[in-house]
Amino acid sequence: MEGLTQFWAQSDGIGRAVASLLLLMSVSAWSVILWKAWVLQRARRDIARAVPAFWAAESMDAGATRLNALDREQVLAPLLAASAPRAGGTTLETRGALESQLTRRLRDALHASLSHLQFGQVLLASIGSTAPFIGLFGTVWGIYHALGSIAAAGSITIEKVAGPVGEALIMTAAGLAVAIPAVLAYNLFGKWVAGCEAELEGFAHDLREMALEAAKARG
Repeated sequence: MEGLTQFWAQSDGIGRAVASLLLLMSVSAWSVILWKAWVLQRARRDIARAVPAFWAAESMDAGATRLNALDREQVLAPLLAASAPRAGGTTLETRGALESQLTRRLRDALHASLSHLQFGQVLLASIGSTAPFIGLFGTVWGIYHALGSIAAAGSITIEKVAGPVGEALIMTAAGLAVAIPAVLAYNLFGKWVAGCEAELEGFAHDLREMALEAAKARG
């Protein structure tokens, strides 16, 4: 903490801007990490409970009631709504074959659900890939600034160089401290989202088949 205080006091505007940017990136990353961990854990549990509960119901209405009660993140309900029968119309969508209509509606609903689950992944990837370089730039600039100040003083010794250079290296460590949690969270959340995507795709496929069979039964 003392090193950070000294670095801040001795740094110029650019060095302080880099430190502030790393702090902002760290706060943003941890906010997204905590939020996504909560959302994805809920979604995974909801999918694991809601899908079997839906198929165990005796009717579509009962199944929809069970699913909506368990689907807190609303990733399954859009798929169920997309598979519901639609009244005929004159638009291009309604004039298409039933198979094509169902595929289009379920695809759009699936994309919407996945967009909700994937929200924040780009931010984590961006922070994880850029924070080390921002920290490295802060270190380089801090060393340059420190050496310029020492040279202006007219006397250069190893003791006068080691202190400012060591404090400037803190920026590299800060960049890594910001990037590592973001990268680890991105990889973990990517695995969780992929698992949810597989379950949602399977549910959408089963709903499509059931809707087609129901349409054939209606004649």
